[in-house]
Amino acid sequence: MEKGKERASEADEHSAEATEQASSDMAVVDKPSRQTDARYNRLKLFDKVMQTSLNKYIEHASFNRFASMFRPLYKKNPQRMESIHKQFIEELKKTIQEDISRLIEEGRLEFKLNELDKLESAAKNNPDQAWRPSGVPEQDFCSFLVPYYLKQEAYMRLELKKIKAENAALAQRVQAGRESIAQTEHQIAAAVDESKASAKEFERLTSSLCPADVFDV
Repeated sequence: MEKGKERASEADEHSAEATEQASSDMAVVDKPSRQTDARYNRLKLFDKVMQTSLNKYIEHASFNRFASMFRPLYKKNPQRMESIHKQFIEELKKTIQEDISRLIEEGRLEFKLNELDKLESAAKNNPDQAWRPSGVPEQDFCSFLVPYYLKQEAYMRLELKKIKAENAALAQRVQAGRESIAQTEHQIAAAVDESKASAKEFERLTSSLCPADVFDV
């Protein structure tokens, strides 16, 4: 009977040591994260909740419960069972911590929580009162849609102004191109007329210098 009490007491001591070791290890692992994210309230809160939940979960995996599940092995070699329990706790903590880190990374929780903090800070510094429903759905609906449509109208007017300016610039370029083509056509026509006139003048000079009757036989 006394041996059973001693074993139970020893199991409780092992459980307390394992729990204390788990808490201290988690504090060491979590310390850099807390220092890095200390300035973000929601991120600190999320981290604190995760670590508290993890510590409570580790407490439920005490050595006493672990040994009770493997009573024959514990009776045969308590020291070996204690070593196995420590390894189990370490692997369990590591796996859960990796899952939490993966959740934060895949869900972009750090960025989103920081954005929430910024929005909250901006709302506190905003002197304008927050919107509240008036109780009349039509007015509330219009008060929401009218500013939106006004912004859209202003945006469309700006885009239309840009398009008109681009069209005017293109029209000027087209007109300049047409004028250049017309000028080129005029120059070509003038050159052709000049060439024809030169040919006629050459024929006239030739006929005057060499009369046709000179070549008659």
